Amino acid sequence: MTTLEPFPEGPSVSGRRAVLGAFAAVAGTSLVRPVAAAPAPTLTIGYVHWLHSVETISLIFRPKPDNGRAGAEVGVADNNTTGRFLDQNFALASVEVRTNEDPVAALNTLIAKGIRLVITDRPAADVFKLAEAGAPHGVTIFNAGAGEDSLREADCRNNVIHTAPSDNMLTDALAQYLIWKRWPRWFLVYGEHPRDLRLAAAYRRSAKIFGAHIVADRQYKGKAGSRETDSGLIELQKQLPVFTQNAPNYDVLVAADENSVFAAYLPYRTWDARPVAGSAGLIPTSWDPNSTEFGGKQMQDRFIAYAHRFMTALDMNAWVAARMIGTAASYAHSLAPGKIMAFMRGPQFQLGAYRGLSLSIRTWNGQVRQAILLSDSGRTVVSMSPQPGFLHQRTVLDTLGTDKPQTRCKISMASKG
Repeated sequence: MTTLEPFPEGPSVSGRRAVLGAFAAVAGTSLVRPVAAAPAPTLTIGYVHWLHSVETISLIFRPKPDNGRAGAEVGVADNNTTGRFLDQNFALASVEVRTNEDPVAALNTLIAKGIRLVITDRPAADVFKLAEAGAPHGVTIFNAGAGEDSLREADCRNNVIHTAPSDNMLTDALAQYLIWKRWPRWFLVYGEHPRDLRLAAAYRRSAKIFGAHIVADRQYKGKAGSRETDSGLIELQKQLPVFTQNAPNYDVLVAADENSVFAAYLPYRTWDARPVAGSAGLIPTSWDPNSTEFGGKQMQDRFIAYAHRFMTALDMNAWVAARMIGTAASYAHSLAPGKIMAFMRGPQFQLGAYRGLSLSIRTWNGQVRQAILLSDSGRTVVSMSPQPGFLHQRTVLDTLGTDKPQTRCKISMASKG
């Protein structure tokens, strides 16, 4: 093996100049200091992050402060991996907003910096406010957290893209699987919170569409025992069997409990020996820490290496938003927000998201089409919807959620699809 040796010890300055001069003569050019390359242009993506605490039944499910934001950060890093070959650079500017603080003020801070593409995980009412405030400035909002169908229908806005699946998409995904399993008789239980009532209505809609029959419809009132007292488990063991007693014969209990008040306590505590689904048991979700198919393990490993924790559904929704922006920028050969959004809304746009079928945008309401995982409460991925046999003339992904003929959204898109 040939090695390059250093100059002999103590070479004269004139000797070194002679060597360098000879090299320059052979090369036919003079030796000059290389000119530093100009930095790649940068597109900064905004993030209005909801910094709040959530009460969970188990400590292991308590979300971390960077829940959602970490997904966007990994998405931006992925954008830069491909962007460096296209002379494109991406950055994330995050503004944290607590529950009682004004999200519009945070948005205005980003707008003042020239940012026009903004991800948020704020509740539905705040997504609406952000869309209204951002529209005059040409801002597009990427909704990563709110699942309310009203945001996609009666209250839809043409400057909002929904990477979070809608309630109807989640309930349709579960309904397809239960029908595929031939479990059409449902016992529906739901909580008192308005979000629970909306989710229960979504399950009733899905049951009607896919041919299930709700044999019992029951509301749970109050809290299910105590999470921290020594007698809490004893109280639960007494309460929940009685609550689920005297129901007509059913195949599966479907729970709508978005605030984690009682649903997670239902498995193994129902009066009849039946499976539980919905907000506990078999859960429809956009992501699960156990998903490894379609390259999912590579996504999981990359996220864990960055955030030192497992990836949540909110992380995935935010990652999708960041990657949609980066992918559209690469194909549009531009970092201009207008050109990015024009391509993203067009018929050629697709994004792989480790769930088999590529994501795209429903032009009639801004919802991102996506497959939905069915998770066994964070232990395994049981299945993925759309299920086999549920067909659609456009794409099987449109069997989940509100389809074009049923939409009440009247927004106008640049591209038709």
